[in-house]
Amino acid sequence: MILEGYAVKLGDNIDTDVIIPGRYLILTEPEELAIHVFEGVYPGFHEKARKGVILVAGENFGCGSSREHAPIALKSAGVKCIIAKSYARIFYRNAVNIGLPLLESPEAPSKVDEGDLLKVDLIEGSIVNVSKGLRVAANPFPELIREIILSGGLIPYLKARFSGDAL
Repeated sequence: MILEGYAVKLGDNIDTDVIIPGRYLILTEPEELAIHVFEGVYPGFHEKARKGVILVAGENFGCGSSREHAPIALKSAGVKCIIAKSYARIFYRNAVNIGLPLLESPEAPSKVDEGDLLKVDLIEGSIVNVSKGLRVAANPFPELIREIILSGGLIPYLKARFSGDAL
């Protein structure tokens, strides 16, 4: 599965309260949450993300509260994939459960600038920075996580598995 999108660069320790501020946790529709993603730190992110973007961040992406709203809001906003040096463990699990792809790459943040066009191969775990003509390695998914992501999340994966249609 190959994804393509323009990079949005973020730093280290992006916490879930920055992704979706706590005052919006009363919202239940993913589309409503998406409007408020990064609103305190990245004005206009919602409009930019609608076209489909790939987030590139540093270490510990998704730290803070274990709220499931954060990956749901990102996916609904139009984030196709997240590439970071590392992730907070619970955010990683929540993202996989809803089928939001994330790759770990220690070198990607230093090889990508805001607005670069990226192609991400989720099976190989490779990232091509089309704008700069560079290839960057990422850690490929373990087989189970790859199957969950490619199914669209844990629930679609389990439905397919128990009906005999698993990947």
